[in-house]
Amino acid sequence: MGFFQSIDWMLLLRCFIVGGIICIIGQLLIDKTKLSPARILVLFVTLGVILGGIGVYKYLIDFAGAGATVPLLGFGANLAKGAIQEAQTSGLLGAFIGGVKASAGGIAAAIFFGYIASLVAKSKIKKQ
Repeated sequence: MGFFQSIDWMLLLRCFIVGGIICIIGQLLIDKTKLSPARILVLFVTLGVILGGIGVYKYLIDFAGAGATVPLLGFGANLAKGAIQEAQTSGLLGAFIGGVKASAGGIAAAIFFGYIASLVAKSKIKKQ
């Protein structure tokens, strides 16, 4: 019983709603535009970098937790945050190193689980 009392149910709800809204925006872009999924991915990461770089995205992270950090926008914001922090300590070179350094855990996990998925799943040619 103590476990369920310690859960912040409002944060969980905000996380679900914000993450869901981000997913809805992505789905609308897929359905209503001619943008390819790769371009939408780049758009989301770039938007996250911009919002993170100007300091706006941190408020969404404070509000929604993982609902804002897990989607691609959160990855972009994390890249910007790392680049800014490293640039302040190491100069121009830090601006290039910091984003990857701050996101290394997520990048490594994506590569690892992508590799595992490639071993388990069978690829199929997509019909046009």
